[in-house]
Amino acid sequence: MGAFCSRTEFEWSNQEEPHAIRRKEILLKHPEIKRLMGYDTRIAFISVMMVLIQIASCYYVQTCSWPTLILAAYVWGGTINHSLSLAMHEISHNLAFGHSKPLWNRILGMIVNLPIGLPASITFKKYHLEHHKFQGDELIDTDIPTDLEGRMFYNTGLKVIWVFLQPLFYAFRPVLVRPKSVEPLEVINLIVQASFDFAIYYFIGAKAISYLVIGTLLALGMHPLAGHFISEHYMFNVGYETYSYYGSLNMLAWNVGYHNEHHDFPNIPGSRLPEVRKMAPEFYDDLPHHNSWVKVIYDFIMDPTIGPYARIKRENRDKKLQKLTASKQVDSADVKKRN
Repeated sequence: MGAFCSRTEFEWSNQEEPHAIRRKEILLKHPEIKRLMGYDTRIAFISVMMVLIQIASCYYVQTCSWPTLILAAYVWGGTINHSLSLAMHEISHNLAFGHSKPLWNRILGMIVNLPIGLPASITFKKYHLEHHKFQGDELIDTDIPTDLEGRMFYNTGLKVIWVFLQPLFYAFRPVLVRPKSVEPLEVINLIVQASFDFAIYYFIGAKAISYLVIGTLLALGMHPLAGHFISEHYMFNVGYETYSYYGSLNMLAWNVGYHNEHHDFPNIPGSRLPEVRKMAPEFYDDLPHHNSWVKVIYDFIMDPTIGPYARIKRENRDKKLQKLTASKQVDSADVKKRN
């Protein structure tokens, strides 16, 4: 089954996550970066065009054999669906219409969600913003694999399976590890998505809906674009927890590869993130980064020092505060006892 992963525990850090600190330092030195903040309405235009392309593609796959359909779902439909999932990521930060129009962003997110086949837009936003605010928090950041994943997928062969199953882990890990009450917009997202899926099946056929869902599952797993899931926060260099990718696939991924820049400035649209690096090169050029998402996947699978455990965790803030309070109470009691 291949080499066993030498890492048997997460990397724990007592330091605050680096992005808030770096953001302050960058803005102090480069206040001109503030002009990049805002939104980009091209997100809406481009993503809706991709939705229409996918609906049109549904008509063409009806005449395909199943092997050809699966190939088309992986190469064409899956690539578009993965790009749409990253458009949902942009929209979750209100980068399509701005923070003053949150409902417009949520409606667009549900539209962009349609070809993906499974309702995700509203729930994704709910958990993703916590990933930014509480990066690495042991109880809050559901982007981090579970301890069970770390123990199960511990060698080369099993890590191959883990990569294929990434879409399932990303879909179900948050709701299982950190369940939250269902919001009204999530119900609407489900109804809209189910109605669309039924319409595709009823008016176009089973192959059409299969093309969409299969493409999503394949493209979010063992697919070049899916390298971003691993490249963003898995610890390829000890002590570094966020990595940017500066390769050509950023053109299909809304520049999500500029991940240090994105976490430093989540209110800057992906289209402008390369400018952040150009304006403040002294903060980014010396950070470890990736140039190939395919190589990232290969290294993750083959390198025994990297696996689901290769993530930096932090003790939960409330838990830490409770321990500190308890410790002070014990010290106070000891002082009174001695007196």
